[in-house]
Formats: sequence, structure tokens, C-alpha cells
Amino acid sequence: MNVKKILAEAIIQAMHKAMEEGLVNKGEVSAPVLDVPPQKEFGDFATNFAMQTAKSLRMNPRLLAQVVIDKLECPYVAKAEIAGPGFINFYLKEDWLYATLREVLLKGEHYGSLERAEKAKVQIEFVSANPTGPLHVGHGRGAAVGSALANLLLAAGFEVEREYYINDAGNQMEILAASVNARYLELLGKKCEFPANGYHGKDIIETAERIIKIHGDKFLQMEEEVRLEEFKTLALKEKMAALKEDLAAFNVEFDVWFSEKTLHEADKIKAVCDVLLAQGDMYEKDGALWLKSTAYGDDKDRVVIRENGVPTYLAADIAYHLNKLERGYDHLINLWGADHHGYIARMKAAVAALGYAPEKLEVLILQMVSLYRNGELVKMSKRTGQSVTLSELIEEVGTDAARYFFIMRSIDSQLDFDLTLATEKSSDNPVYYVQYAHARITSILKQMEETGIAIDAEAPLTMLTQPIEIDLIKKLSEYPELIEVAARERAPHRIAHYVYDLAGLFHSFYNQCRILGVEKDLQQARLLLITAVRNVVRHALAILGISAPEKM
Repeated sequence: MNVKKILAEAIIQAMHKAMEEGLVNKGEVSAPVLDVPPQKEFGDFATNFAMQTAKSLRMNPRLLAQVVIDKLECPYVAKAEIAGPGFINFYLKEDWLYATLREVLLKGEHYGSLERAEKAKVQIEFVSANPTGPLHVGHGRGAAVGSALANLLLAAGFEVEREYYINDAGNQMEILAASVNARYLELLGKKCEFPANGYHGKDIIETAERIIKIHGDKFLQMEEEVRLEEFKTLALKEKMAALKEDLAAFNVEFDVWFSEKTLHEADKIKAVCDVLLAQGDMYEKDGALWLKSTAYGDDKDRVVIRENGVPTYLAADIAYHLNKLERGYDHLINLWGADHHGYIARMKAAVAALGYAPEKLEVLILQMVSLYRNGELVKMSKRTGQSVTLSELIEEVGTDAARYFFIMRSIDSQLDFDLTLATEKSSDNPVYYVQYAHARITSILKQMEETGIAIDAEAPLTMLTQPIEIDLIKKLSEYPELIEVAARERAPHRIAHYVYDLAGLFHSFYNQCRILGVEKDLQQARLLLITAVRNVVRHALAILGISAPEKM
């Protein structure tokens, strides 16, 4: 039961009734915004509705607030008061709390999941790292946030498809093959100059070692051009396998792995360029083909095909996004790194040039990640002397802690990741604090079961009258609306904050309220309350892609 929604509708009805009776001037009435006051003495909900509406109706805000109160018909409101220049504070009867808790219990672990939304088919493309080396911590943030956002949108009633765009065409694949080739020759004692722009990671040496282990020196007999093509195929296959293994270990799944190479093979880049040329959104200049992106809000036109006939990255991206748009999604979401911020305008311009609303493409920018250990900035991997990889991070702090720390900050802010805190088994570590709440509840329920105490689903919830019990129920009541708001704002960090606060309230309840050794009805009511808390904690952790341990 969404009492907030019920109250908001009652306020609108009160206004319409007052207009019909001539008590207020007629006019447009916007939906009231209801907030939880910072202090309990100001009620359960407060609104500045009268102040916002009074201006358009040319009325005194306090007089309008009084009219709303006089005409309000809501069975859950005990009283309403005017505060300050026209705020209305609502004090609710406790009935709504018990009805809400009953609803939480009836819906079980599905409480919080919303009805299917309109225009609900969404595609999220995230990570999409070049398959030329291992994923690093920056990719880890994109993986955690992208997968959590997908889970959040699913909970909010959307149909979601998760996609990884494999950059398996272009210059980076040539460099990968050349780098593996150089290491292969070195390991077999052949003189070879390492490419100036080659990849120097230890993983390249390991790839060459595995090729030798499986195939020996058979590639030495080949022409270099043929050998490079072989190494390109072998290295890509190995890098993708390692990448998928790292993502699986990080609780990240994709529905589609889309190969850029397929666009080239099917001549999709030429096809989209032909369309844009024909409709006048692309033109030739100095031997190159340019997208007329300034016509769609970009600050300058962009080269799509270079004068030597080689496509730019933008060319493949235009063909790729046309492919996505033609697949019938209602909305596209891309998660990109901070260094891609300047790329947004040209991509939206391309979408508009292709005949689609640019708003159909939404780009979320992830800010940088800095690692700290014992207060010191960690720049390099201890193992390789290069960037810290995602697999190394998982090995050090675990998947659950890594995911929570990546998700708990808004993507708009740079993230300082405290490795020391992430490994602590204490209440200072937020993910440990939340998981411990779930484990503690599970332990209590198991203990009750072992002592032969069965939970009575019909127990009187009105026994729950302690302030901390009321606070817990109120917190549970906020969850469905939080899902809706967090999904709309693309803000999975809101779920991380909510479940942390809910865990904190539970820990306070545990310290203040006994369950064993109290009167039967009270015991049953408290067992139902903690069951509801456990369900919501589990639901929230599932959105975050984090496990809900039964013991710790």
C-alpha cells in the first residue's frame, strides 16, 4: 500500500472539491510533492503544495492550506496542521503502518518489484572494453554499475537487455596481433623488434607462452602476414574468454555479445554512409566523408571516412547504433568512461541524422576510480607493475565488497575506493554491516525453528508499538517508491544507501527489542517484522548483485 500516493491523490481531490464549491479559484493543480520531515514532531509527511499552488490561483498560501485540510478525505490521516508560510504537516494513524507491513509480508521477496512500465524495452550497453588485455578497476566500476542498473530497471518493471560491444575490428586488433607475434618470436629465440605502439602487459607474454605450449613453433614457418592473422584470431579468442571469466566472477552477465567485425563483414558501414550521403547529412571534403553533425547540435562536423578510405571509430559506432535502433528498443542506455564525454554530442547527432529522436539514446558517464590502501594511493599492481586489474581487486576484497563500493557513490562523482575498509569484518565496512543484518535475521529465524516456534502469519501486528519498530515499518514502506525513483534517475547508489539505512535500523531494533522470552503475540509480531526486513534486504542486495549470506 502506497500511503504517500493515496495521500497525494486525496489532496488533489480536496482541491477539486473546493473549486466546485467556489472556495478557491479554478486553475491548474499540479501533483503534490510529499516529503518526510527531518523531525518527527512535524508529522509523517509534509508538503509545500499550498505555497506552490497559491501563486497560480492568486490566493494566500495559508488560506489555501486550510481549505485543503478542511476538504481532505483520507482514512489514514489523524490530523493535519499548517506550518510557517503555508506548509502542511500530516500526522497519520498507525493503521497504515500495519497494512503496509502486511503487504510486505504477502508479497514476500517480490516486495519492491513494480508492474511492467510503458515503453519498457530498454537496452543497456556497458563495459565494452577493448579485448586487448585484462579488465582494470575502471572497467570494474562500469561493470558493477551497469549490471546493478539493469537489475534495478528490471525491478522497476522494464524489459532489459544487457549488451557488450566487442571492439574486434580496427587498429587495436592489429596492434594486439603484432604484440603477441613479437613475444612469440622472442620466446622462441628469434630476433624481433617490439612494435613502438605495442601492448606491454604481462598477459601478452602469457598469451604467447600458451600458443607455444599448444602449437609449438609451427607458426614460424608461415609468412608474417599469415601468422599475424592467426595470432589475431587466437589472441582475441583468449582475451574474450578471460574477460568473460572475470565478468562472471564479478556477477555480471550479458544477453548479447555484439561483434564490431560483423558490421564490417556485412558492409554495414558503407550502407549507412550511403544513406546519410543520399539524404544530405554527409558530405565529401578534402577526399574524406564528413557527418554534418553541426546540423544536429554538435560543435563541429565530424570525419566518418578518412581520405585514405579507412573508417573512423565514429563510422562503426553510427552503423552499430543504427543496428541497435532497428532492433526495436524503446530506449538505449550507454555507460561510458569520463574520457568519452566529448563523444556524446556527435553520437546523438548521428542518431538524429538517422531519423530517430536523439533522446532515445541516453549516455551515462562514469567518473574515475582511485584506489587507496592504508591511506596511500595505489597506482600500480604489485604483481605486474601496471594498472590494477579487476581480477586482482576481486582477489583482494571479494566480489561483494568490490561491487558495493563501486555502486555506493553516484556515477557523477570520482570514487575513492578504500581497499583497507573493504576487507574489514566490522560495522565500519558498509557491505559487511548490511550482510550481517541479513545473516543475523536468518540466525534468529533458524533458532526459533529449532525451538519449535512456528511463525503465525496472522499474528496481530498492532503489538508493534516501539518507536524503533515504527521506524522500521516506515522504512519498509519507502522501498517501492525508492525503486521507481532510483530507476528513473539511473541511480543504483540509492539502493545501496537505502539498504544500509535499513540494516542500521534493524541493528538498533535488535539491541532494543527482545524476541525470545516476550509475550507470544509480541514475539510473533516481531518475527513477522524481521522476516519482512530480511525480504527487503535480500531484494536490495539482489539488485546490487551482492550475495545475502545466511551466516557470517
